Amino acid sequence: MTAARLFQEKGFNGVGLTEILTATGVPKGSLYHHFPGGKPDLALEAAELAHRETLRIIDDAFGSAADFEAGAATLFYKLAKLFDLMGKTAGCPISQILFDGAEDATFRTATARYFETWMATIAAHAERLGVDGAVADAQAKRLFLTLQGAWTLARATGRSDTLREVPALLFAAPR
Repeated sequence: MTAARLFQEKGFNGVGLTEILTATGVPKGSLYHHFPGGKPDLALEAAELAHRETLRIIDDAFGSAADFEAGAATLFYKLAKLFDLMGKTAGCPISQILFDGAEDATFRTATARYFETWMATIAAHAERLGVDGAVADAQAKRLFLTLQGAWTLARATGRSDTLREVPALLFAAPR
């Protein structure tokens, strides 16, 4: 979806409705027919699409993994590839769209729900791969928090290798 890409590249406040309409070729009336709330409704739909795609990537990374570490490594490699495909400038597909938007409880609630779902999905995969329940939840949260920081650093440096380095940093034996 073109609008989702624009939101992700420029943030909610960085892209105007006219720019979205021009890029998509959609008449203003059609936009308001499908998204009566205008740009905020469109941003929420763009975030929902990004959420579903992220869940697909998580499931794909862990689906055939031999263990949690292998799934996590695959996830970070997939995200590094996505980072490269996105031009090395786009932020997190959810926070870039919704945190830059209106200070709206609906945006914050949606963001929290998406992030919690990602962590719960990762934890479920960890449990399926033999990690104990409480440890699986902690591993999922650590993975998610590290991912957010790694994506930000990759964006700042323009280096997707930052994402690829994460599994070794997370799972290396202490010296």
